[in-house]
Amino acid sequence: MMVAGSLPWAAAEALGTSVPELAAYQDEPPQMKSGTIGKTGYLRLGFETRGSRTILATLERRVPYLAQRALYCDQEMPDLATVFLITTTGCLLQGDRMALDLQLGHGAQAHVTSQSATKIHGMDANYAVQTQTVTLAKDAYLEFVPEPIIPHRRARFVSNTQVCVAPSATLLLSEILQPGRKHHHPDECFGATVVSLSVAAVRPDGRTLFTEKLMIEPERFAMRQVGVMNAFDVFGNVILCTPKDKAERILERVEADVRMADGIAFGACRLPNDAGLIYKVLGHNTAQVKAKVREFWGIVRKEVTGADLPPPFLWR
Repeated sequence: MMVAGSLPWAAAEALGTSVPELAAYQDEPPQMKSGTIGKTGYLRLGFETRGSRTILATLERRVPYLAQRALYCDQEMPDLATVFLITTTGCLLQGDRMALDLQLGHGAQAHVTSQSATKIHGMDANYAVQTQTVTLAKDAYLEFVPEPIIPHRRARFVSNTQVCVAPSATLLLSEILQPGRKHHHPDECFGATVVSLSVAAVRPDGRTLFTEKLMIEPERFAMRQVGVMNAFDVFGNVILCTPKDKAERILERVEADVRMADGIAFGACRLPNDAGLIYKVLGHNTAQVKAKVREFWGIVRKEVTGADLPPPFLWR
């Protein structure tokens, strides 16, 4: 969690200097030093209820992070606040430090996504860091479903997500990781130097629920082996924090299968400490993985809120 009174982007800087996978990449970029203006993005979104509707009550930002306003475009949940995360640079570069803080008050309901994929450019110095803090109060409901992460050749990227969720709240957190621009260059597919993605969750009283960390270092560990990616290219990871009774109903409806001929594998299991479920998908292409994530998301929304998903946007 972010230390009270500290600068929000300082947490991203501290993370980069403390994780062992980045120890070899502490050199500064020659173009612009890490953590300078324009490279330390911060976005804080605070959602609260006003009558039946959830509003974006708090918005604080620092470039290149940006959010404009809450939209109410969901036909199935018209009071759901929808916010698109925007980065004015369009990508992450070496030396970038990004910090996102999402807070939902009692009973607030929100959908947060990104305007496009998170593209992480190749690096010859330093690294890029993203920290995310998600706090859900009693009975809050958040769908945090950003577009995929695309690490380019020689990318060095660490993402750390800290979650504090009340026992009656529901968080759907999705991450889709592509192997790179696999049709751009032969070395792009799993060509990143290091990609580290971690999520940790606690209750408001500080009780630990779970921690998960995904480490990808293709130069050290082969990606095309059984037990890693094998013949698959795209990885989807969905964490669902929700009350136990809802999690059990959802688990009963979720299929699990490995269809090598179709290039898809998927399944769900329970998280520790009755925290909820985790759902994983492997696919040959991004569209397959996104479709399975959306299928799981639809089951979650129906069981938790009673509403269906709206038709997908044409450009998605």
